[in-house]
Order: sequence, then structure tokens, then C-alpha cells
Amino acid sequence: MGTSTLPDALFGSVQQHTIISSRRHHDPIQFFAVKSHSTIYRRRSIGKRVLFADACLCKPRHVVFSSMDDSTEALTDFLDDGDGDSLEGSKVVGIDDNELLATRKALSDVQARNETIEKESYQLLEKLVQSEAKQKEYLSTVMHDKDLAISELEAAKSLFNRKLDESLEEKFNLESKLVLAKQDAVELAVQVEKLAEIAFQQATTHILEDAQLQVSAAEASAAEAAFQIEEQIRTASEGAITRVLQQSKDAIEKALAVAESAGDHTTNAMAAFLDNMGLDEIVSVQSQNIKLSNTVNDLESQLLIYRNEIDRLKLELKQAHKEAKVYELRANDVEKLLLEFQESSRKAALQQEEEIKSSLEKMRKDASERKKAASKAFKLELERMKTAIKAAKETVRSQDEAYMRRCEALQRSLRAAEAASKTWRQRAEIAGDLLLHKSSSEEGDEEAIYRVNGGRIDFLMDDDSLKWKLLTDGPRRSTPEWMARRIRSIRPRFPPRKTHVSEVMTSGFKTLDLPKPDEVWSIAQEKLKEGDALVEHMIEKEVIEKKRKALERALQRKTVKWQRTPEETKLESGTGTGREIVFQGFNWESWRRQWYLELASKAADLSRCGITSVWFPPPTESVAPQGYMPSDLYNLNSAYGSLEELKSCIEEMHNQDLLALGDVVLNHRCAHKQSPNGVWNIFGGKLAWGPEAIVCDDPNFQGRGNPSSGDIFHAAPNIDHSQEFVRQDIKEWLNWLRNDVGFDGWRLDFVRGFSGAYVKEYIEASNPAFSIGEYWDSLAYEGGNLSYNQDAHRQRIVNWINATGGSSSAFDVTTKGILHSALHNQYWRLIDPQGKPTGVMGWWPSRAVTFLENHDTGSTQGHWPFPRDKLTQGYAYILTHPGTPVMFYDHFYEFGIRDVINELIEARRRAGIHCRSPLKIYHANGDGYVAQIGDTLVMKLGHLDWNPSKEVHLDGTWQKFVDKGPEYQIWLRQ
Repeated sequence: MGTSTLPDALFGSVQQHTIISSRRHHDPIQFFAVKSHSTIYRRRSIGKRVLFADACLCKPRHVVFSSMDDSTEALTDFLDDGDGDSLEGSKVVGIDDNELLATRKALSDVQARNETIEKESYQLLEKLVQSEAKQKEYLSTVMHDKDLAISELEAAKSLFNRKLDESLEEKFNLESKLVLAKQDAVELAVQVEKLAEIAFQQATTHILEDAQLQVSAAEASAAEAAFQIEEQIRTASEGAITRVLQQSKDAIEKALAVAESAGDHTTNAMAAFLDNMGLDEIVSVQSQNIKLSNTVNDLESQLLIYRNEIDRLKLELKQAHKEAKVYELRANDVEKLLLEFQESSRKAALQQEEEIKSSLEKMRKDASERKKAASKAFKLELERMKTAIKAAKETVRSQDEAYMRRCEALQRSLRAAEAASKTWRQRAEIAGDLLLHKSSSEEGDEEAIYRVNGGRIDFLMDDDSLKWKLLTDGPRRSTPEWMARRIRSIRPRFPPRKTHVSEVMTSGFKTLDLPKPDEVWSIAQEKLKEGDALVEHMIEKEVIEKKRKALERALQRKTVKWQRTPEETKLESGTGTGREIVFQGFNWESWRRQWYLELASKAADLSRCGITSVWFPPPTESVAPQGYMPSDLYNLNSAYGSLEELKSCIEEMHNQDLLALGDVVLNHRCAHKQSPNGVWNIFGGKLAWGPEAIVCDDPNFQGRGNPSSGDIFHAAPNIDHSQEFVRQDIKEWLNWLRNDVGFDGWRLDFVRGFSGAYVKEYIEASNPAFSIGEYWDSLAYEGGNLSYNQDAHRQRIVNWINATGGSSSAFDVTTKGILHSALHNQYWRLIDPQGKPTGVMGWWPSRAVTFLENHDTGSTQGHWPFPRDKLTQGYAYILTHPGTPVMFYDHFYEFGIRDVINELIEARRRAGIHCRSPLKIYHANGDGYVAQIGDTLVMKLGHLDWNPSKEVHLDGTWQKFVDKGPEYQIWLRQ
């Protein structure tokens, strides 16, 4: 409260002196003095009685203490107990009897004007009541407007929800109808095929049966006739030949016997003839010779008969062959007829099939058109809904503006009421001070108790006092109950009246501590409280806004989900969906912190930025803290954190729809114990292997396995993957990491150390969603400069991918090395003689994992760091080209290019770039590089003066999406 002034006409000879307290941050203390002396009003506790004496005066002085504010505004005590000196130079001046008489006389002169003061107080109270009524009216208007705004907002929200539900229901109905139509079409096609098959079978069954019966009968007749003829010929021939042979044999035997006997007879006859030379013997010999010749003639005639019989049988055999040939010709004719019938039936079936296909195609087209029409209608409905939402937003905004204008008007009215109240308070305080002085003068030296509370006076007077009635009972006319409740809610009641001093002294009623007027009447400075109408309105508005945003996000997610093609969601073992964007979630120094906990806190951020997979550090217990010298494979309490922290981190990744790729070291393993000859080649833990698990050509660890299938890693024992028990243990370990720990895929370390065929076996056993092999090899150089032709380098990487059967991807080290030089105005290095990219991306893009940096090349190791000033160009290249890009942790969170990477990821997403996207290079020279990726994105590197309008082969309308000047520019097709 400021300094109060009294008009001279009111107080006559009363002089006003204002003394400012020496303490800071307090209101000035008002001292009203008569003539040259001052009566000191000090702020002390109400209800106290203080008496003090001046050094020269012994009469009692009355002091009034005002507690305008809290104890923070109290002054330092001005009085001593003994000498009456004041603190900080303030004086305490006594009042003698003459002065008191003069004061009383002045007050008696002023008494005539008390009625005027009462009337003014009454008018002020009337104005206060009016202002409070207006305030209530304004508040009711505001509440009514707020209720209207909320009801309109609820109506708009319900309309939006209803439209959304109707559109979703319509969409689901259309989808269900489409599915049912597809099912009906398939069932119809199946029924048509079945009917065609049945008709064809019915039409051809009897013909085929008749033809088969005729052919079977002809074949049976021909076979039977041929068999009979052959049997007859065989039987006759065998019998005739046997008889002829037997007869010939008998005849020859007889002839030989006769000849022998004849020879013997001849010999005997000759001997006898020679001896006897008789005629009878000669005659007998001749007769025998004649018989013998006759027998020979008979034999010859029989032989001729047999020959004639054989010729006749031969003729019959020829006739049977002719008949068999005729039957065979008939069978051929029947077979030709059958083939012609089958051909005609096949043509008829093909024609029917073509007709069925055409009908199905027509049905598909009709279904597609209906689907397009439904989609178009849904989009139109969605646009209408968005327009309705926009209109609702505009309505809410206008209502908020109107509400704010009403609030401002209410504040202005409240400020006016505050000013009037302040004036009334000041006048009431002045009147109270005057009345207090009058009462003191009338009572003389009688003790009295006065209490002043922030400008409102609580004092003990007679019951008939108009002042007391005015200040305790309010206006003279009756106040309505609703107005009284409102007044009580804003202005608390005064303490009850006390009729006697003893009652006051024994009363337990506490003095009112009324707040300052600014705190009571200013709505601008009023703090919002629970239950306040404004608070409830703002809270309800925030809740509605949150619900609206959540609904929009859900609708957007559903729309994006509806637009996704099956190729975007189909997972291939080892290669993902083809739309992966990998984030290497660590560097060389990450083990120094509780990394799993730190990485888990970034999962939501990575998911929002468009990352799909996070590459974890090696999880296994390791001799080196970075994890690349593993020992006990089943101990996952590493320098990066515990097994529980690892599982929690992977779970958080899965909650954010991110794949977790584990960094597994399969080429080598550190031993736990020394062999008897002091070599570290005895492994411990669950996989307790011995020297038989180490390749025999490792020069440092005396392995007893087979020779290595790759290069030797000299820092640790190289594992022999040709051993069956080793491969089985590794498969079980990988499946444990997949199923129990939660990893989704692998980053395979140092795959040059063993054959890709083993990698294929491990991938088939563990079935990862994504797999990347680190096949690190040196590029070709000529005279210290990078060679243009790097085909041999990328061929070695492709050979390893081939060895895995294409089941794993590999880091495109070739592209990284070429980018080191190409981005220094040597963009011609980015195209090979066939017009393709010069890295693995140009030969096998779906298996090329492109990157700029990792924990080995960058971080604190810095073996092969990418040029710092070319990082944005490098990411512009790999994020807009086919292949699977990888972001390095340091670049994303420490190098200050996160916004650039997010912008490039958004361009890749909008253009639908994936690992198999087609690529066409338009320019690659010393000035720059221009390429089109897919159908909707064109990018340029360097300071080449080029834009899509200058390329005759680029049709359509192109809009610039990113413009980084001479570094890179990206256009998207509208």
C-alpha cells in the first residue's frame, strides 16, 4: 500500500510527514503528526499493548501498530527498553496534553464530516458489490463460452471419430468384400476347371474306351495269330527237321553198316574169289549193291518230300507275317486317330483355359478398379476428414482468441475494481485512524487495544457504531445469498465482534492476515489452483490436443502400413528386407562407460530418425576390453555391461522396432590355460576345447587340427572350422544368442580367416534376419595413388559372398576406399567401364553394405579415417544409392551432422530407395557426379552445373528436396 494523503480541509492544522523505512524491500511507514510532534505507527503483531516513555516526558503515549503485510514487512524495533533512543536515526516524539486537546478539537470539527465519509464508504461498498457482480457475470460468460467451445470441440471430435470409424469400417468392408470377391473368383475358377475336366472326361471316356478296346482287340488278335503261326512253324519245323535228321541219321547208319558189311563181304568175296574165283559170289555182291542204291534213292525221295513240306511251311509263315503287318497297320491307324483326338481335345482344353484366364483377368481388373475406386473414395473421405479437422482447429483457435479477449476484458474490469477497492481501502484506513484517535482521546489514560489488518480495521467499539456495522455487516440493504456466497469466496469474513476487552484477551480467534490487493484482485498475478475454471479448461484443452495428436499419429501409422508392399516386410535370412539402415552403436572407447544402459536410452531416438538395425559391440568376455579377443563365449558379462543390462537393452530396441545385430568373433578365441609345454592352447568355460580345435598351420599355438581355410590371425589361436564338434558348438552358441539373449542378426568379424562355406552353414543353422561379413582387403595402388580399376578387390569380396551362397552381405570396403579419392574432384572414379558403380554395389548391390567409418578406421584408432570435410557428401552418396548404408556412432552423435543424416534418411524413405533399386549414372567427371536412383530420386555431387531440366532423358516434374550447393543436391519426382 502506498503513502496515504489527507486533505488540508479535512484535518485543518494537521501536518503530514512521511518517513521511509531504512530497510529495503518494505513499504514506506506512514507517520501522521500533529504540529511538530509525530505519532509513530509501526507494524507489529495485532492485539498487543505497548507503552513507552520519552526521556523528558512521563505521560503515557499510545502507539498504533499496523500489520499491513506479513512479518516480512515488519520494521526493526525503533524503541529501547531504557533510554528511548530510536534505531537508524528515527525519532520518537511525545505528545503533551495541550496538543492532545488541540487534536481532539480538530477531530470534533471533523466529526461533522463523518457522515460524508460514511456515505462515501457506502458508495464504495456498493461499487465493490457491483464490480463483484460484474466479475461474476464475466466469469459466468467465460464459463458459458468455455462450455460452448468444449461442446463444439467435443462435437467436432465425435464427428471426426465417427467419420474415421465410418471410413475405417467402409475400408474394412471394402477389403473384406475384395477378399470375398477374390475367394469367389478363385472358387469359380476352380469350379470351372473342375467342370471342364469333368466335361472333357465325359466327352472322351467312351471314345477312349472304344479305341482302347479296338486297339487291344486288334493287338490281341495279331499277337494271337502271330503266336499261333510261329508256334505251328516252330512245331512243324522242329518235327520235320528232327524226323529228317533222325531218318538221315538212321539211313546213314544203315548205309554205313551196309557199306561196312558190303566191304567186309567184298573183302571176303575178293578173298574168296581170289581163293575160289567162284561166279555165285560175284552175283550176290552185285545184287547187294543194287539194293543199296535203291535204298539211297528212297532216302533222297523222302528228303525231297521233307523239303517240299518245309517250303510250304515257309509260305504259310510269310502269309502269317503279312496278316500281322495288316493288323499292325490297322493298329497304327487307330493310334493316329487316338492321337488326333487327343490333340483336338487338348486344343479344346487350352481354348477353354484361355477363356477361363480371360474371364479371371477381367474379374481381376474389375476387382482392381473397384479397389482403386474404394481407395480413391477413402482418400477423398480422408481429405474431407482432414478438412473437417482443420476447420475444427480453426474454430477452436478462433474460440480461444475470443476467450482470450474476454479474459483481457475481465482483467481490465478487475483492474478497475481493484483501483476502486484500493481507494476504498485507503479512505477506510484514514477513517479508521481518525476514529482510533478519537477513541483514545475520549478514554484518556485507560488502556485500549487496537488492531489494524492491511487497511481493514478491527477495533472494539459500542454495538451501535455505524462503522462497525458497515465494516462487519456490509451494505445497509440486504445482500442476495448468491452474492453473499460470491463475496465470501473472494473476501473472507472479519472476526466476530467482541463486547469487552477481557473477551478479546481470552478469545482464541486469530488475527486475519489478508493478502495484498495485487494478490487478491489481479487475475494476471493469480496463480492457477486446482479446481479453478481456467485450470480445468487448460487441462482439458491439453488432453484433447494430446488425444488429437495421438489420433493423427495412429492414422498416419495405419496409412503408412497400408501403403507398405510385401517386399518391404518380407525377411530373407541373412539379408533382411532390403530396406535396412544400420547404425553402429559404439566406438573404440565405448567400453569405458556403462554402454548398454546408455545405448538403451537412445533407442527411441534412433527409431524416430529412421534407423532399422543397431550393430552392438562384441558381447563376450574378452581379454581386450573392446571385445575382439573372446575367451569364454557363454560369459556375456563384458566391459560394456552385464548380461541383464544387455538383455534389457535388446528388449528396448525391440520395443522401438529395431533389430539388434550382435558382433560375433568366430575366427579366433583366446585360451584359458597353458599346455604342458607352455603354449596357450587349452580353452575353458562351457566350450572346453583343446589343441585339436586349432588349425595346424597356426605358427604360434601348436594346433593339431586341419590346415586353415583362410588367412591366419596371429594374435590369438585360429579355430579349425573343419572339425565337426567345433561347428556344432558354434551353431548351439549362435542359437543361444538368438533365442535366449535376443539378438536378431550378426556382424561377422574377420571372415577372411575361414571359408564362406562354414558361414553359410552357421547362417542356415541360426537363421538371422541380417548378416554382415567383414572381409577386409587392401585396394590396388599405382605409384602411391589409388588405381582406377578395383575389379580384383571387389571380386574377392564377391567371391566370399558367393561362398556363403548369398546368405550373407559384406561390407563394401571398395566403395569406401574409392570415395576417399573420388570426392576430391575425382568423381570419374564412381563409374566403371560398364556404366555401373565401381564398388561391390555395382556388381551385387543387394549384398553390399556401404559405410564411411567404423571403430577401426575412425574413433581413437584412426587407421583409415574418412576425410572430415567430405562426410556429408559421403553420406549423401551411400544414403541415396542401393545397398545397405551404415551410420557411425561418432558421426551421428558427436560430429554435429545428425540433422544432415536425418534429412538424407528422409529423402531415401520418400523415394523408396532399397538395396536393389536400379541406378543410372548420367555424368561422372572432374566437375561432378549425377545419377538417378529408382524412379523418383536424382542426386548430384560436386559443382557441376546441372539440374533435371537439362537432362532430356528425365521426364516428369522434379522438386528440389535438399540443396547443399556445390556439395550435393537432391531432387524428388512430384
